[in-house]
Amino acid sequence: MNVQKVLDQTVTELGIPGIVAEVKDGDRTWFGTAGVADIQTGSPRRPGEHFHGGSSGKAFTAATLLSLEAEGGLSLDDTVNAHLPGVLDVNGYDGDKITIRHLLSNTSGLFATGLAPEISYRYATRSGFDRHRFDTFGTGELLRVAVSKPPVGTPGERFEYANGGFYIAGAIIEKITGNGYAEEVESRVVRPLGLAHTWVRAQGETGYPEPHPRGYSQQFLKDGADPATMTPENWQSLMEEPGLPPMDVTEFNSSAGYAAGNVVTTTGDMIRFFNAMTTGSLLPPAQHRQMWTTVSTEGSYWMPHSRYGLGLFEFDKQATGGQTLRGVGGSIWGSFCFVVGTSDGRHTVAVHTNTEWKSWDPMFQVIEAEFGISIGA
Repeated sequence: MNVQKVLDQTVTELGIPGIVAEVKDGDRTWFGTAGVADIQTGSPRRPGEHFHGGSSGKAFTAATLLSLEAEGGLSLDDTVNAHLPGVLDVNGYDGDKITIRHLLSNTSGLFATGLAPEISYRYATRSGFDRHRFDTFGTGELLRVAVSKPPVGTPGERFEYANGGFYIAGAIIEKITGNGYAEEVESRVVRPLGLAHTWVRAQGETGYPEPHPRGYSQQFLKDGADPATMTPENWQSLMEEPGLPPMDVTEFNSSAGYAAGNVVTTTGDMIRFFNAMTTGSLLPPAQHRQMWTTVSTEGSYWMPHSRYGLGLFEFDKQATGGQTLRGVGGSIWGSFCFVVGTSDGRHTVAVHTNTEWKSWDPMFQVIEAEFGISIGA
């Protein structure tokens, strides 16, 4: 099966409105689409579209902190209290034991931030999302959200995907530099890599420049479901029944993403960014090695057959037949993207759908079609 067939199949079988894939393989480039950018007009997806990168922004945060470490401004083994005294010393957390490395590798023991009532009650249902889509979150509020529920483990004990750790990481960037998070990402990552169509969204930004697809969501709880009862184990059973029409969520304030994921980008820019991260062309060797020092995600409810570095992931070599394949990705209302490629940066594919994550199948099928590897087989 080739990549175009995977795109077509994804639209017909998963009900995704539209999908694009951009491939760079040595001197070969390819771009394919399926479905539509706009359900109402039927306009097609096209190259160069701007979209929200979701948790792909975590890698931008990690790269920024590693750049600061290379300059001697901090160490990843610094504790949170060394830079933000007291922020973590609530609800059973200990800021003298949680390090920046723990935050960036999702091993801090922080709970899954999306389960915080301040987040889930606003956006868990269609009516809630529509009512709160333009709400703005400040850094102080997000730091409180990050520790609003007790720890799920001790620092370094295990992997637990937590946006809150990256909220704290973003605040550390601002404390050390005296500049805004977006400004530091721009100067340390975006500008050096020439990412002309990538930026951290301003707090009041709610739309996208042309071209862009409309974003659609079906990621809502059933009517009457209580978000307070949602856990990483039972959340799927609380979701809406399939078959309901998608909700247009294109315009919304994504400030709740902050340093955990609030980057607007394109597939082309994501390939350029990812290749710099996987080859080490942006960071010094010591920091590059740290970015790709991975921890197991086994036992978590994250992506199977993978290990997590600092904001990026690597597939288990047992699952890839010994080949090193790395990636970055993210999902948010109305948008899901991933980039997967070889460690030498020569062969990379970037994919975007104008709805949130529905299944790991499209990623694994694209990998099989483009790289000839069946993940986990």
